[in-house]
Amino acid sequence: MKRNFAFWVIILILLLALFSAFKGPAGSDNRQEISYSEFLTGVDTGTITSVTIQENNVAGQMTNGQTFQTYAPDDATLIDKLSAKGVNINAKPIENNIFMAFLFNILPFIILIGIWIFFMRQMQGGGGKAMGFGKSKAKLLNEMSGRVTFEDVAGIEEAKEELEEIVEFLRDSSKYQRLGAVIPKGALLVGPPGTGKTLLARAVAGEANVPFFTISGSDFVEMFVGVGASRVRDMFEQGKSNAPCIIFIDEIDAVGRHRGAGLGGGNDEREQTLNQLLVEMDGFEANEGVILLAATNRPDVLDPALLRPGRFDRQVVVSNPDILGREKILKVHMKKVPLGADVEPRIIARGTPGFSGADLANLVNEAALLAARKGKRVVGMEDFEQSKDKVMMGAERRSMVMTEDERKLTAYHEGGHALVAVHSPASDPIHKATIIPRGRALGMVMRLPEHDALSMSREKMHADLAVAMGGRVAEELIFGHDKVTSGASSDISYATKMARAMVTQWGMSEKLGPLEYGENQQEVFLGHSVAQSQNVSGATAKIIDEEIREIVESAYKRATKILKDNIDDLHIIGKGLLEYETLSGDEINDLLSGKEVKKDLKDYEPDTKPTSSVPPTKKSKDKNDNLGSDPVPES
Repeated sequence: MKRNFAFWVIILILLLALFSAFKGPAGSDNRQEISYSEFLTGVDTGTITSVTIQENNVAGQMTNGQTFQTYAPDDATLIDKLSAKGVNINAKPIENNIFMAFLFNILPFIILIGIWIFFMRQMQGGGGKAMGFGKSKAKLLNEMSGRVTFEDVAGIEEAKEELEEIVEFLRDSSKYQRLGAVIPKGALLVGPPGTGKTLLARAVAGEANVPFFTISGSDFVEMFVGVGASRVRDMFEQGKSNAPCIIFIDEIDAVGRHRGAGLGGGNDEREQTLNQLLVEMDGFEANEGVILLAATNRPDVLDPALLRPGRFDRQVVVSNPDILGREKILKVHMKKVPLGADVEPRIIARGTPGFSGADLANLVNEAALLAARKGKRVVGMEDFEQSKDKVMMGAERRSMVMTEDERKLTAYHEGGHALVAVHSPASDPIHKATIIPRGRALGMVMRLPEHDALSMSREKMHADLAVAMGGRVAEELIFGHDKVTSGASSDISYATKMARAMVTQWGMSEKLGPLEYGENQQEVFLGHSVAQSQNVSGATAKIIDEEIREIVESAYKRATKILKDNIDDLHIIGKGLLEYETLSGDEINDLLSGKEVKKDLKDYEPDTKPTSSVPPTKKSKDKNDNLGSDPVPES
């Protein structure tokens, strides 16, 4: 900032100097320019009282007080004429401004050098100095405004405890050192995207009263050879000069990948950068007081030398939160939103399994946006439910025109999914079924687990496969073999992938046993795809295909039996979806038990145009186990 200010001050001084040089002598702006003949006439008539002669320039004053100036040629009789008329004569030498002459000579070179320095700094972005390519781009984080603390981080208590200990060591290291404990040199935050790794790092910066440097892994490597290693050295030099301090490298997999796997072998610029990072973290010279934090969602691609103790002593797993963690995260984000009295964070947390912290923050923001569009002063539970539907299933497409035949086919297709789910005890309960187009699907059945599931049983896998086949079976039973559509392609893809995983990864095939059978993979080298060796023999591959087919066909037969045995219930659900377009799990159970479904008119949206000539319906709500029709092909 100071360098930029000094640069513009110098430019201003040069402009003022040029202005003063071209302006000329002081007071010359009021002088009247006259011809030499007019000057001689004035001398002869006596209207000129005084003159000042400066070489060939003549300036003077007339009897009426008017000043003038003119250019006089070499006239030897001029002085005599002026003396004869009694004109007061003054003479001055030519003023030689050495500074201005020097300035005019070197000014073009100064301007060229200034422009060159300016463009060099612009091209380097964060270099700060000309030819400063090797300088680190690490920024010293100032958390005085927008400070984040551990109170702002919820749902990842174990990860917080790991990092709180590092902060406590920096605050009071004596109670650890007297027992011989040494502060960890590095901590690697590992977890899926959106789980709060960067937020945790910001909380460490807010809690620790030490300098906190932050940099991205992609900031190290440039097109110039050796720049990355130079920046690593400079970054640790800054850390040593500010020790004790914390350095945070976000997305470290950009620079910490396995060595020897990339193009160029050991001479690869990225690998040179990684080598320098390994030496700085744990080499011959100790970096006392410099703690390295790093974050990645791809720990499998990192070099083993980077992960060993002595470099990253701790690997802190930041996973998706459970129901209690989701409730705490929702409460943190809801502090900034005016809430209605009916909002229950626990209910929202139960309906959002698998959501990350970023997903929950987006859910709260979508609810606030929806309430603002409706002109509300507070955000109610209905806004959160509708926002959950939008986040999980996509936005409604009520403007899509569907024929009555398409609506009927979609209703029975989704009814098939729902009915098989109802008669499969191991299946997750139905949360909602809808035939309103959402996202790319024409309809959808949403199932949500009653609690967070950490694993899946064989029974549930077969139940999910049968539910996936329910839509196709319902189409065949109601409309016939020739009327079956392409709407079940996503269901078939889901079933095939699960059956393949059961056979090749989870050891659930009676013929193949509890063994893993990897698929053939390809490796890219120098822009060409090179097939690796065959992982399974031809005979084994044939058995794998047969087992996958057997599992999927078994699910198809199971769905067929359920729907044939309960064909009347299928008609009930199909007609209910045609009438109401959206049914919750409880409403489906009410229909099947003969109860009347009551829709509250206050839930209807009067400004929403329905997809057909049925009464306006409430917007459907809801990520997991959503089975539905395929999108309409784009024209």
